[in-house]
Amino acid sequence: MKSYYIYILASEKNGILYIGVTNNLIKRVFEHKQKLVDGFSKKYNISKLVYYEQSDNIVSAIAREKVLKHWKRSWKVRIIEEQNPGWRDLYSDIV
Repeated sequence: MKSYYIYILASEKNGILYIGVTNNLIKRVFEHKQKLVDGFSKKYNISKLVYYEQSDNIVSAIAREKVLKHWKRSWKVRIIEEQNPGWRDLYSDIV
């Protein structure tokens, strides 16, 4: 069974947030960290993995990503802090 991940990156604690979806979380976060992804995350130096969720269904994962992107910032901060109160980079946990 394939897994999909909805993830939130931050520039720093309470910094700029980026939300994405991928089927390879380690590879995708690495790409962000190495600035291999042109666009918003590269422009604003957003590479700290602060939150992620797993899904078994790509349609559900994309739908969840869209929901999170439309949330108020305070709601996004709340889910990050519920799982990761120190806003530490979770990348080392997944590699």
